[in-house]
Amino acid sequence: MERQRWLTVAIFACLIAFSVGREVRINHKHSGDTISYNHTLAQILVKFASAAYISDLTELFTWTCSRCDGPTKGFEVIELIVDVQHCLQSYVGVSNSLNAVVIAFRGTQENSIQNWVEDLYWKQLDLMYPGMPDAMVHHGFYYAYHNTTIRPGILRAVERARKFYGNLDIMVTGHSMGGAMAAFCGLDLAVNYKAQNVQVMTFGQPRIGNSVFASFYSNIVPNTFRVTHEHDIVPHLPPFYSYLPRKTYHHFPREVWLYDIGFGSLVYRVEKVCDDSGEDPSCSRSVSGKSVSDHLVYYGIELNSPAWRSCRFVMNPLLAAFGTTDLKGNRVFSKDPEIPALILNQQSVLHGESA
Repeated sequence: MERQRWLTVAIFACLIAFSVGREVRINHKHSGDTISYNHTLAQILVKFASAAYISDLTELFTWTCSRCDGPTKGFEVIELIVDVQHCLQSYVGVSNSLNAVVIAFRGTQENSIQNWVEDLYWKQLDLMYPGMPDAMVHHGFYYAYHNTTIRPGILRAVERARKFYGNLDIMVTGHSMGGAMAAFCGLDLAVNYKAQNVQVMTFGQPRIGNSVFASFYSNIVPNTFRVTHEHDIVPHLPPFYSYLPRKTYHHFPREVWLYDIGFGSLVYRVEKVCDDSGEDPSCSRSVSGKSVSDHLVYYGIELNSPAWRSCRFVMNPLLAAFGTTDLKGNRVFSKDPEIPALILNQQSVLHGESA
């Protein structure tokens, strides 16, 4: 019995030794700066990604929702964009604790995720990325950011935020398809708007382009981390074929793979910072990647909508004074940073407008 107890202690010590150093410093081959994965920052940004799923627009705009707490408390939303036509949602605001502009994108809705996953198995590279010879991307993800109401609203909000608050860092995040849009947004800000301090962190993001695109992306937005979780199916899609290096989809670096080691009650969470290939065979590619449930929870945070019909939204009628609506029903709600936080009667939210 004594020998078994010491064996258990020894194994546990080995697990800890193997898993320590959650904040790992790495030298990125494309940048002279040292870029580090920060566990604490990841736990904050995943909360922002989770809040993007909230369908009560009043609570989201005033940052009083059930997910607008903890390390994100005090966040000031500047712009909330709801593209009803394409079931997309994003917001932009300023975090005093991070001293940064934060942009978050909502991901795929869980009531349609199975069909979406099945579609991704067959998606082909079908769009040349502008200004990047031989770089090809998934047109659906590209269009979701570039050809909807999302991009104009984000760029307008970033300009207003930086005009009022100064040249803050920009942190872009999103989960699932929202992660794909976050990547295109970070690249857009760096290429077309010459932003020098853009950081992107996504959760459960699918592949969005080929190896040429991945190389361009990692040079232009080196401060990027893709967090993957255990057997999450989405980071495995669209499929990667190692025997078609120029034609296949290819992740950009750098992946951080979350997985558990141990047995029984002796389980420890590992955050492995992967190599700079984007397709490290010892990270998420080392497992089958067939889990939807692993896709919906990161760091213990739910990344889905609390409402079943999550392409619908509710809002307090008073919120309409801060918004505009186009002919297709898409809405943009804006707040001037110089005006104190909006105060609404939260008790009337349940009786608000739905769409």
